Amino acid sequence: MRTAGIIAEYNPFHNGHAWQIAELKKRGFEAVVCVCSPGVVQRGTAALFPARVRTRAALAAGADLVLSLPAPYATLSAEGFAAAGVALLSALGCVDALCFGTETRRLEDIAQTAALLESPDFPAALRGQLDAGLPLPAARAAAAEALCPGAGAVLRAPNDILGVEYCKALLRQHSALVPLALPRRGAAHDAPLDAAPGRYASASALRALVRAGGAAALAPHVPPACLRLYMQAEAEGDILDGRAFGIAVLSRLRAMDAAGLRAVRGAAEGLENRLAAAVQGAGTLDELVQAMRTKRYATARLRRLVLDAALGYTGDLPALPPYLHVLGANETGLAVLRCARQAALLPLSHSLADLAARSAPAARVAAAHAAAEDLTALCLRHPAPMGAAYTAKPVFPTSGAK
Repeated sequence: MRTAGIIAEYNPFHNGHAWQIAELKKRGFEAVVCVCSPGVVQRGTAALFPARVRTRAALAAGADLVLSLPAPYATLSAEGFAAAGVALLSALGCVDALCFGTETRRLEDIAQTAALLESPDFPAALRGQLDAGLPLPAARAAAAEALCPGAGAVLRAPNDILGVEYCKALLRQHSALVPLALPRRGAAHDAPLDAAPGRYASASALRALVRAGGAAALAPHVPPACLRLYMQAEAEGDILDGRAFGIAVLSRLRAMDAAGLRAVRGAAEGLENRLAAAVQGAGTLDELVQAMRTKRYATARLRRLVLDAALGYTGDLPALPPYLHVLGANETGLAVLRCARQAALLPLSHSLADLAARSAPAARVAAAHAAAEDLTALCLRHPAPMGAAYTAKPVFPTSGAK
């Protein structure tokens, strides 16, 4: 069975995501496996809907199997996020291609840029740009442009940056997955809603739309089956309360001491001191990040540091996920799982409790993942109890689930 893999947040799943899956099936892929972020996402904040809602939406709109990207990896930079997703799809043992969206539409440009970043000449070029005072993202783009004209433009386009990181991860992990770049439909990454007046809009624009007008406002931009799930989730309070999330994170940070902040993953070059000082006066997460801002650090990095601190994530977590956690599947996805049970290179289960019992690293990652799920469960409009990460049932069809 030809199988394609996608690494995504689906925050929320929308028409562009549905088009991508449909296009893969038009190109002859019989199954699509999605690795999806949990209740926390790569921007260092919480997802609009819990993973269970986004899993159902993905399956309703064409995905066949959904795996969890454990929380400690979902909140990493693009490099770590991509490496974890590639590792999971590769470890499943039956995925042929890795599909991702692109703004350049040229896989050759993305793959060439990835190889450039891995070349022996790049570290010195990057150091020169950093020494000139540029922040890391700009320094990286400038160094790449100096070595290979045109590469800098690839590293300034958000989706292409992720594509480069996917290709880097494939190289580093010697993965057999074949990269497949598909052009984005509609708005560019993070574009406002008026940039795409038709059916396709960016996920960030759709989140703003929900905050302003509720889930019903998504109607033109998401598949009908997804809209029903989102409206049901909203009616049941299964949707993020952003103010509650901010208060929850700040309350944890205010209880931390300097030693605890120094141990946080990503704390370096005095960032922990900036965080400690900012916590004292900030009343919201936006105020906190604004107080920490410098030219050297991107806002997303600061948000990830804040969330890592609130979750107690330290630098000694395993570099890559140690297990494959199944969130849901349809009948085709169950066929993929039957293949994976013979071919998988990591423990595979729909039970996080079972996976946590497999090894000490698995237990540590599961506990870190559960901590994030417990935090975001508390921050829903109708707060959910603790422990659901270990007890939640997968989304399987009513027949054939076993």
